[in-house]
Amino acid sequence: MQHSLTRQLTAWALRLAFIGALSPAAFASDWFEEIKTKGSDKALYELLYAMPKGGDLHHHLSGSAFSDWWYTLALAEAERGYRYFTKVRINNCRGYGENAYSFQPYHLLFQNISSAQFDGLPECEKTEYKRLEDLNAEEKTAWLNSIRLDKPHEGRDEFFQTHWSRLGALLANPYLFAELLVRNMQAYRDEGLVYLETMVETRGFARADGTPLTPDEVVDVYRQRLQQKDARATGVTVRLHDFVLRFLPNAEQQVIDSHGLVYRNRDIMVGVNMVGREDNAFGHPLRFNTAFREARKQYPNVRLAIHAGEVDEPNTHIRDTLALGADRIGHGLNLITDRDLLRQMRHGPYLVEINLISNLLLDYYQNFDEHPFPEYLRLGIPVALSTDDRGMWDSNYTDEFFAAVKSYNLSWEEVKLLSRNSLAYGFVEDDIKQKLLADFDKRMAKFEKRAARQSAAEFERAGNAKSYGFTCRQFKLCL
Repeated sequence: MQHSLTRQLTAWALRLAFIGALSPAAFASDWFEEIKTKGSDKALYELLYAMPKGGDLHHHLSGSAFSDWWYTLALAEAERGYRYFTKVRINNCRGYGENAYSFQPYHLLFQNISSAQFDGLPECEKTEYKRLEDLNAEEKTAWLNSIRLDKPHEGRDEFFQTHWSRLGALLANPYLFAELLVRNMQAYRDEGLVYLETMVETRGFARADGTPLTPDEVVDVYRQRLQQKDARATGVTVRLHDFVLRFLPNAEQQVIDSHGLVYRNRDIMVGVNMVGREDNAFGHPLRFNTAFREARKQYPNVRLAIHAGEVDEPNTHIRDTLALGADRIGHGLNLITDRDLLRQMRHGPYLVEINLISNLLLDYYQNFDEHPFPEYLRLGIPVALSTDDRGMWDSNYTDEFFAAVKSYNLSWEEVKLLSRNSLAYGFVEDDIKQKLLADFDKRMAKFEKRAARQSAAEFERAGNAKSYGFTCRQFKLCL
């Protein structure tokens, strides 16, 4: 009797174990491997597009707009009194050396200026510009291409030295930026993201009549737009970072001012960042020790996520940036050259924001095989994928996962970890973070259960994913 009962219990235990082993969660890894290794690229991309995702932690709002977004939003601002002109020809209206120190280079097509700036030009220079809405088809195509990296010869210098100069007056309209923020939220909703931390401009903005806006007034423009129905309907939680252009002469004071701005607007602002080319030696981290210490004396609970290590050569910028108080490092490319720090950063508490497509297109690497990301991931350094200036790369968030899976044979557990990290290391308030994490776990479990029943062919037929120019060019996958 006792032996019979023991055998019966053992049989039930084995049956339960077998059923558990066949559960969707247990099968997910094998199922993902099947899609990854035997399915088409389209099936894999559709899967990654549909997958629940966390958030984008390294996102420049000014670089997030696709070219057609810029064009559409710029024209729509006519309702608020903003009108724009763009440079379509060069008539050599300036003599040699004239205005040589102007911020805007003269010999650069498709620079955008406001109607007030246009009215102040000499008559000769006015002939070089057209109203944005009056561009013919050829001019419009060239305008769209002028603010994205879509050609093999374009790279770091094109991005840093011409894109921002071309955008020009578009960068001074806070209402356009607020609309751009909502466009991002809608696009992220479609990709399954629920959280966005974005670096926003707050300085140098003006109303249509040219009167300047204070940084607090600009933040209020964002705040009011985020409260509107269409923004709330996306379900995407947004928090803002103020940023400092690190090589400016007054950058130290901007660090302190940015802390104050975040502190005064902490309902939607969570952090301060420093941006700009790190190969410009005037922006090195040690320059800002005193500024950050002074800011901490005055303002509590301001978090730091700072660009560091986005350079070609070994240096101590990441060490120095962590010493400034950063909890997250943007890019962190040359961490791989610092063995001691690499060891110390294993298992946290600092996260590295990985931007695969950005680093490729800006020529920090010639191909994805050279990128240190898989080394960081598999050494246990907390990492999360992010998009940086995705509009200028002509890419989306799914592209980052697709590139990572294709290039580094990511496992399903690694894919989930990357997405969960983008919530766990966010600066959003703890109660909201815990809710987002709990919701992510539920969404992911539901997705795994459904996806484990789908074949690669079913994913391929789904037709829900939307890709952009980068994936079409890089992977020959045009959706």
